[in-house]
Amino acid sequence: MLSKSSSIAAHQPLLHFLLLLLSNFSWATSSSNSSTPQNFIQCVSINSQLSVPVVTTLFTPNTSSYNSVLTSTVSNLRFLEPSFSKPQFIFTPLHDSHVQAAVLCSRKLGFHIRIRSGGHDYEGVSFASHFQTPFILIDLINLRLVDVNIEQNSAWVQAGATIGELYYRISQKSKVHGFPAGICPSVGIGGHITGGAYGSLMRKYGLAADNVLDARIVDVNGEILDREKMGEDLFWAIRGGGGGSFGIILWWKIRLVPVPETVTHFKIGKTLEQGALKLVSRWQQVMDKFDEDLFMNVRFTVINSSCNSSVNQRTLRIDYNALFLGDCNRVLQVVEKCFPELGLERKDCMEMSWAESAFYLFSDGKPVESLLEVKTIPRIYFKAKTDFVTVPIPEEALEEIWTRLLKEENEPMIWTPFGGMMSKISETEIPYPHRKGILFMIQYFSSWEDEEDSERHIDWTRELYEYMTPYVTNSPRLAYVNYRDLDLGINEKNTNLLTLTSSDHWGIKYYKKDNFKRLVQVKSQVDPDNFFRHEQSIPPLNY
Repeated sequence: MLSKSSSIAAHQPLLHFLLLLLSNFSWATSSSNSSTPQNFIQCVSINSQLSVPVVTTLFTPNTSSYNSVLTSTVSNLRFLEPSFSKPQFIFTPLHDSHVQAAVLCSRKLGFHIRIRSGGHDYEGVSFASHFQTPFILIDLINLRLVDVNIEQNSAWVQAGATIGELYYRISQKSKVHGFPAGICPSVGIGGHITGGAYGSLMRKYGLAADNVLDARIVDVNGEILDREKMGEDLFWAIRGGGGGSFGIILWWKIRLVPVPETVTHFKIGKTLEQGALKLVSRWQQVMDKFDEDLFMNVRFTVINSSCNSSVNQRTLRIDYNALFLGDCNRVLQVVEKCFPELGLERKDCMEMSWAESAFYLFSDGKPVESLLEVKTIPRIYFKAKTDFVTVPIPEEALEEIWTRLLKEENEPMIWTPFGGMMSKISETEIPYPHRKGILFMIQYFSSWEDEEDSERHIDWTRELYEYMTPYVTNSPRLAYVNYRDLDLGINEKNTNLLTLTSSDHWGIKYYKKDNFKRLVQVKSQVDPDNFFRHEQSIPPLNY
């Protein structure tokens, strides 16, 4: 154990110094209560291999930097509103042993914890609580090392690193290696992989979680476990079973995948007046049969179709945003063969490196060095939901979708193509089950700038989701856990197997029945008292 008496003695001078520092803080909690920030930091200091600099790792509501630390990586402003509980204090560890000690001390002092690696959780459960129960936030933002080993085609990456940082570090070592994670550079890799993690290489190599070789996780006992120590059941569960349920991910060891030195990006937009309806109908028919080197998603956006600002004429534009693992000559041949209706021409193609392509799929393109910028997403209010489609949506339904989209502003919808490698991996290989038979995933994404508009936009999203019921998966209606949606349900006490296997349970929608049942079994073994928990964490039986 880390709390041996020899360790305590070695830290006595440090503790005296820490106590002097802590006396300058105005603590929000009564000193008579053992569950206070100063008791927590004392405990962490005793149980850590390295000293803990209080001023740069502990932030209470009475410290000037608390709000800036809390909001530093938040993308959804909805969960900064007063109606949601905020952490009693924030701890930003600098070392793996700090995380171990934080778990031990939180259990000892009775703190409920939330864990944040990037802050992009769609429903804010990594940094806020929908329950009115006190909690502390362990923010992994300082743990962001990336160690790339080209000779072994692998890399160790800390949970606090972003996707952009990982891509950049890979690109500095090789132009012909990549990794099949997401296209948003500021997402934290720790939580990203726990949900499966799809991106532009998914049709070629599957998900990020499909390409994890090892991991290091702090369990409920404060021990660091690698793949061998944790066993294959827990290793299975953490690769797609969602974050915040089984422990705190410290490191992922990932498999690097080969990419050509030159890839091609193109984006072609068509409006309703330019035949967008027929074209997107055709895309549904052929996209899962595309060459595995071709990824082409579809984004629906409402635009102003008139150059005269005094005339309010709006239309829908559908953008086909693509990455091809090869040069322009080859992609022209591939698209001409499988989707000639798109009308792709040489002037539409942009050749670049794989690392450069990350920003072109996410935005309009920036230098590779921009991948290191943490804050690449605007801070907005938003609500999202997801669906999976197995049969093409008929044109009459598409027309109704267009009508609904045109009634609102800033309500894009994104269709992500499946097929390729995604159809070849078993749905039970990892907890993420959305594989063979899925044509594409739909993301409904409504955003706004003023908090007062929240109810209207959320209602609109829910109404569109309800309209889509006949055209998407059912029994269960599937959803993607990394686009978390609390409308599907939240945890309740006294769970039992009958409740957990009901087709309308949120866990069945994210993972399907067999995977969710196995996740519950793993949770019941490794964390039976449900220490790691949030609104949609995997519940143990009979908790």
